[in-house]
Amino acid sequence: MPAFAGMTTLCSVRMTKQAQTRTVTVRIEGRVQGVYYRAWTYDTAQSLGLDGWVRNASDGSVEAVFSGPPAQVEAMLRRCADGPPDAKVTAVTIIDEGGAPPSGFKVIASDRWR
Repeated sequence: MPAFAGMTTLCSVRMTKQAQTRTVTVRIEGRVQGVYYRAWTYDTAQSLGLDGWVRNASDGSVEAVFSGPPAQVEAMLRRCADGPPDAKVTAVTIIDEGGAPPSGFKVIASDRWR
């Protein structure tokens, strides 16, 4: 019986940690390249304590992964709808949920050089 109780505790800890973290991959469309959107995203994600990355996509959109406390991820998604002053965002779409990026936030190379 004690071994089972230990397994329950370990499972509860894992489930609690997963419940405290939300990870989303998003596509941001509109006038979002050439307007400092990636730099703005980096600064904003850093200020919210999020992990993840941001990059320009070859179709003119911006792709990003945000991971952290659900309320902070939600705040980031709301801010992405406006973006920096020169951006004109037409859509912010969650294209995937789950996973876990490395810790920290990075601006990575555009997908056109993959």
